[in-house]
Amino acid sequence: MTEIFEPVGDFDRRLALGAAAAAGAGLVHDFNVAGVLEASDVHVASRLADLGGLDAARDASVVLAVALAVRAVRAGSVCVDLSTVAALAPGLAWPDPEAWAREIGGSALVEAGVLRLEGGLVYLDRYHRLETQVCADLLARVRAEAPVVDEAALSAALPRISDDHLSDEQREAVVRTVRQSTTVLTGGPGTGKTTTVARMLVLLADQAHARGERLSVALAAPTGKAATRLQEAVVGELAGLDPADRDRVGKPEAMTLHRLLGWRFDNQTRFRHDRSNRLKYDVVVVDETSMVELTMMGRLLEAVRPTSRLVLVGDPRQLTSVGAGAVLSDIVAGFEGPSDAAGQGSPVVSLTTNFRSTRDILELSEALRIGDADAVLERLRAPSDEVDFVETTDPGPALRSEAVASALAVRTAAEAGDPAAAVAALDHHRLLCAHREGPYGVRAWNKQVERWVTEETGQPVYGEWYVGRPLLVTSNDHTLEIYNGETGAAVRLPDGRLRAWISGSERLRDFAPGRLEAIETMHAMTIHKSQGSQAERITVLLPEADSRLLTRELFYTAVTRAQRHVTVVGTEAAVRSAVTTPAQRATGLVERLRGARSVVDPARET
Repeated sequence: MTEIFEPVGDFDRRLALGAAAAAGAGLVHDFNVAGVLEASDVHVASRLADLGGLDAARDASVVLAVALAVRAVRAGSVCVDLSTVAALAPGLAWPDPEAWAREIGGSALVEAGVLRLEGGLVYLDRYHRLETQVCADLLARVRAEAPVVDEAALSAALPRISDDHLSDEQREAVVRTVRQSTTVLTGGPGTGKTTTVARMLVLLADQAHARGERLSVALAAPTGKAATRLQEAVVGELAGLDPADRDRVGKPEAMTLHRLLGWRFDNQTRFRHDRSNRLKYDVVVVDETSMVELTMMGRLLEAVRPTSRLVLVGDPRQLTSVGAGAVLSDIVAGFEGPSDAAGQGSPVVSLTTNFRSTRDILELSEALRIGDADAVLERLRAPSDEVDFVETTDPGPALRSEAVASALAVRTAAEAGDPAAAVAALDHHRLLCAHREGPYGVRAWNKQVERWVTEETGQPVYGEWYVGRPLLVTSNDHTLEIYNGETGAAVRLPDGRLRAWISGSERLRDFAPGRLEAIETMHAMTIHKSQGSQAERITVLLPEADSRLLTRELFYTAVTRAQRHVTVVGTEAAVRSAVTTPAQRATGLVERLRGARSVVDPARET
């Protein structure tokens, strides 16, 4: 089972030993010592066992299941699959799956609703409720009565959006989106998802105009950077269309999902907009949906009005969310196939034709998509102006040139007092790492780039803040209105003051460095943090082949951040390990959707 979280070391495990021993659960103790369970997993399981009145010795396997369910959420899964979880540590004494399921099913914790057991999947109650809610809300939207379409207006508007930038495939996707209230628009990089979204908005605005109404649109994404890119791309696409159509669409408001739903200071998992206070928008478009975790998807589906259109856009082959769940890929898989038992078709619309000129990068990403390690290596090693492969166990010499050039470009603009040029320089090159810590991690390479810049300039870096420091916002700050994923640079003003300029959805904004807390240096960034952004040139530093973070989705996401050129630095073993290791997350949403679609809704038959 692959994971997105890095190990925290054995210190955390030693903290857990006392709790495991106190629980009297030999199994939990053994799994803790082996490093499968951490302190948080053991402590939560021990506490729930006490509250549920479990006998630590008799119910040891149930306590283990609770600890593993906690661990599963921490590692990105929604539940524990009893039939496959033994792959975590094959050498341990795992309970027999069938007997284990019977013990869990007859336990007081299941009776009390703390644990949920479904077909060999063990959930904490909260995540079971979230998953069933997401399934029910999606099916309700898909099975709802189709929106009323003014066919004459649609026929008249279609020629206005049809030009050389719109393929037949995209045109069909646009029309389908107009005809249904929920659309899941998928496609890899360069397939024209934004082009499709912009023209879909034109047709929907035209439909509203025919009714004498004005269309209200929200553009959203999980991070501020992704929201900014979505708005810029949509506005850019609209600029080439009929002025009357542009006026009807207006300038859609782009924001993070947290801002869209109305972040609350008093509750980190609930928002101002929910079933009792729906969003006002007629159309909600969410980009980079692969990054949306189960909890956020549940809150979004609660908040969107049943009569509003919801368009989920993304690439299901990219990395899944940092939080629990793999919602986009689950939705796509769950709606595969023909119409359901109620005669309802799938909301998934897939774009497959690629329009980018970067043929070699596209061939590399396609080889990654299908999981062909030989084809990936062949593409990496072939002569190319777009793809380079530096096979080495000493990455420093391979990374130095472009990393330093990028840092100096930002620094030069920052010293000249030009924040726009400094921030723009960030998008010329990105160094992407799988890890945060360790010899292949972001922290080490941020420091190394700073040392290289010092050697080049003869000016040492003193302290955290310095002219030309590239900035990455790592969490939402609703007070300052800066959001996770936004980037910026530290710039010296003409009066000598140092200011932090952050690129938001509307404009560059400057702050005193002391006001910013969740900020990291961005000479290097994790591949996870790079989602929702792009750069002209990307350098991917692969970790060692046995890294638990090294997966096909991670590699694919890194490669597809490149607009013109990608350099992969690592070993053949690391490449093969990544390509042959698909990310695995235990969830029940795919089967839940498939099962529900195979049953006719009685309400639709009456």
